[in-house]
Amino acid sequence: MKNSTNIEKKQFVALVLAADRTGNDPITTHTGAACKAFAPVAGTPMVLRVLDTLAACDLVAKVILCGPPESLHTHCPELKQRIASGQISWLSNENTASRSAESGLELIQADTPVLLTTADHALLTPMIVQSFLKQSLEIDNEATVGLARQEDIARAFPGSKRTVHKLQDGGFCGCNLYTFNPNGRKLVGFWRQAEDFRKRPWQLISKVIGFRLLMSYLFKQLTLTKALHAVSQKSGVNIQAVILSDPRAGVDVDKVKDLQLAESILARAPISVLDKNRIN
Repeated sequence: MKNSTNIEKKQFVALVLAADRTGNDPITTHTGAACKAFAPVAGTPMVLRVLDTLAACDLVAKVILCGPPESLHTHCPELKQRIASGQISWLSNENTASRSAESGLELIQADTPVLLTTADHALLTPMIVQSFLKQSLEIDNEATVGLARQEDIARAFPGSKRTVHKLQDGGFCGCNLYTFNPNGRKLVGFWRQAEDFRKRPWQLISKVIGFRLLMSYLFKQLTLTKALHAVSQKSGVNIQAVILSDPRAGVDVDKVKDLQLAESILARAPISVLDKNRIN
């Protein structure tokens, strides 16, 4: 384990992806917001919830927001003011999430660790982020991915439907939380390759996933450790998982039911005063 003093001194630059990916997003249609990131959750635009959370984390030194388009900023005056004041940096998004991430990484010094997340993570709290970053620093890795156990989410939020990766050692849900050390940034290029092949599934399987990995997954013989090892070999990046105990980490807002779930969670258990204070 790494020295705790060194861990506390290490700081990340956070890159937040905030672009709509469809012209008919269900959240914008339902709320009437100018874009998904501006959709209100319990009265506050999602993107501001995420930015406030990151601002409360001592392990985050700077925040870069990728998207939404500048032409939409007038629809969220608070965000426009934060950009104008330099509180956050903004850059235009690209046509895919991986290309937006690559564009953002170009603005960050190569030796600076990066936290990547998304603007639709309305339930993200400073404690979740701080826990994820501390655990990422404590393990030997070049990149980390945040995961929540499906059983924890189901227990906390019965009836909610999440995308679940069903492995031999359990079901896991993504948390839209990633870190990259210098060599770990190569993983974004691997991600872009997967996006490029998304309409050519056999090439995706043969060149990115691999038939052996696919068969292991289909026959439920794949463990989380084996899956990460296989992707690490394919990408050339040592990837490790960070399992987060807070089930809110596995809830983002992609569908109207997600929005309703997030608002119901906030209504019965709003982020505490402790969460709102700066976490260190």
